[in-house]
Amino acid sequence: MNAPRHFVLSWLGLIWLTAGAAPPDAGAPCQPRHLGFDQKEAGWVHQPLSKLKRDTAYTLVQDGGRTGVLRASADRSASLYVAPIKPALKTPVTLSWDWKTDALVAGADNRQKDREDAPLRVVVAFDGDVAALPEEEQKRFSRAKNLAGREVPYAVLMYIWTDQVPVGTVIPSAHTSQVKMLAVASGKSGLGAWQTVQRNVAEDYRRAYGAEPGPVVGVAVMTDTDNTGTQAVGHYAGLRITCPGQ
Repeated sequence: MNAPRHFVLSWLGLIWLTAGAAPPDAGAPCQPRHLGFDQKEAGWVHQPLSKLKRDTAYTLVQDGGRTGVLRASADRSASLYVAPIKPALKTPVTLSWDWKTDALVAGADNRQKDREDAPLRVVVAFDGDVAALPEEEQKRFSRAKNLAGREVPYAVLMYIWTDQVPVGTVIPSAHTSQVKMLAVASGKSGLGAWQTVQRNVAEDYRRAYGAEPGPVVGVAVMTDTDNTGTQAVGHYAGLRITCPGQ
């Protein structure tokens, strides 16, 4: 495999979220939707990254009086829990969710590819024009597409909880310019309690990529410890899309 393994596998895990190349103004108008993990119509499904990797275990649980909670238990593992957005939605949209973890991943640092783990991630996949990217990036897309047998997301934005950088820091992927991480929580403050996060996806995309976002084609969550070889547990709930002015 010519492309770095962790990047290619993570990218391929999101392939089925892709709708095909599209300009930023493509996609359906924003429509509010509740992406409950216990709602069949939301389309959530577990997505392994590779037979070479252990899967994170995702299970529906109750947490106190809260139902529809997704518990992610990672043990030297990495895999995704994903939902397509069909039809793809024009950005801007506002994405909000609740999440909780009792501990950060020991030794993790998302600035380093061999320590790139997180107890909590919420992932947004975007469509776009691959032909407009630099030649080397187009080659990466071509390799990933050949491995997958279909298109891969044009861009990915990962919201993470970390302890190595301040909130608001954009962390570029070590493997490709088309994956960016944004720290929306940092450090031990808030551990063990539910935290609510709300993000303007278009503004975050512009900050991370310096360009207008294409349509949102899917969302995912991921708790991973495959690089550090450790354990982590994360809880997710209340994922929802709202629209400005509605």
